[in-house]
Amino acid sequence: MKKHPVYLVIGALLLLAGCKGGYNGQLLGAMDRPGWSVTIPYGMVYVKSGTLHIGQSDQDMNNSFIQRNKAVSIQGFFIDETEITNNEYRQFVEWVRDSIAHTILGGDYMTETDQGVQLVNWDEYIDWSDPEIIDQLQSMYYPEDQRVLGRMEIDPRQLVYVYYWVDFREASRDVNRLNPDFDRTSVIKEEMVNVFPDTLSWVHDFIYSYNEPFTRNYFWHPAFDNYPVVGVTWKQAMAFSKWRSRLYNDWRIANGIVSEDEFRLPTEGEWEYAARGGREVAPYPWGGPYMRNKKGCILANFKPGRGNYPDDGGMYTVKADAYFPNDYGIYNMAGNVSEWTSSAFYNNSYGFEHDLNPDIRYDAQEGDPITMKRKVIRGGSWKDVAYFCQTSTRQYEYADSARSYIGFRDVITFLGRSIDDR
Repeated sequence: MKKHPVYLVIGALLLLAGCKGGYNGQLLGAMDRPGWSVTIPYGMVYVKSGTLHIGQSDQDMNNSFIQRNKAVSIQGFFIDETEITNNEYRQFVEWVRDSIAHTILGGDYMTETDQGVQLVNWDEYIDWSDPEIIDQLQSMYYPEDQRVLGRMEIDPRQLVYVYYWVDFREASRDVNRLNPDFDRTSVIKEEMVNVFPDTLSWVHDFIYSYNEPFTRNYFWHPAFDNYPVVGVTWKQAMAFSKWRSRLYNDWRIANGIVSEDEFRLPTEGEWEYAARGGREVAPYPWGGPYMRNKKGCILANFKPGRGNYPDDGGMYTVKADAYFPNDYGIYNMAGNVSEWTSSAFYNNSYGFEHDLNPDIRYDAQEGDPITMKRKVIRGGSWKDVAYFCQTSTRQYEYADSARSYIGFRDVITFLGRSIDDR
């Protein structure tokens, strides 16, 4: 029987499909995958995966019920070797300021994608000393009747950053992931955050104490550039991390480099694991059992004795890389400033959290009870006694609070088994 020409065409197509890309019928995986190698982000150190025994230390009977002993496993990650500094956070503030100014100026200061989306044209520099530019940006400044000594100052209430995040926990619920009509816009959340730190925290945190010079100078004066930023709320720290992720990954993609995971606040477990520096059940990042070494030198910035603040070398905060780092190369995991984590604070969280990358979060809403807005802070600060500097001590602060003794640092999950894998 004579074969129909259609069958011949189909056979030829199947033959070509089987030979495409040199597969030769073998299971080789997709052949167009991009190359990738480990890149340690600038200013970060690598902490390998491992096991951590959490719980109270130093016979801490008072907190035995909120710090139950437990073994947990932590995936490897990169962590900032220092707390985020004033100058690093100022880069964020100035980026927000400039992006708002570009939008107001319009014209060449903006660019448009092929899809009609308006984007900031960062190649067009804003000269903040140009009187004509300043005149067009009057809406960003305090009105004339609110100026001190006639100085023109940016109104920090104008500096609002908008970012988006995906609620993966909500998306993973059966009612959503098994729903063929699921609209994922319901799990894409929008946040609008004023990014300027609360410089008045130096005054409102302390009664009958003269700290006005720090309100005037701490965030702006170059003397404090390398000191940890303070006066930032939990949401401001989250916004900074989202912006940092965008800054980093946008550059990588534009240069043909595979993007990385997001920068974020560490979980409570990650923070303690990094703070211990590989020293199991040690009370302090350097081991212990005291805040001084054998020579009598104080090893962290805290409140020694009965109010002898300068005894450790610093009256208030000190530079973010002061004192010796722990064995992971991380500075000031005890003292200087307490640090925000991503974890919600519950008294009994150790009793029910998972032993694999333990993480307890709660996205508190405006109308929620105040106790639902508690976030874990760790490490103790320049105004705390030694107990709060212990690696296992748990504290909390409300997410909408800005304090002169709370800062933060970022982590980013390591994608793989070990940095030594070849």
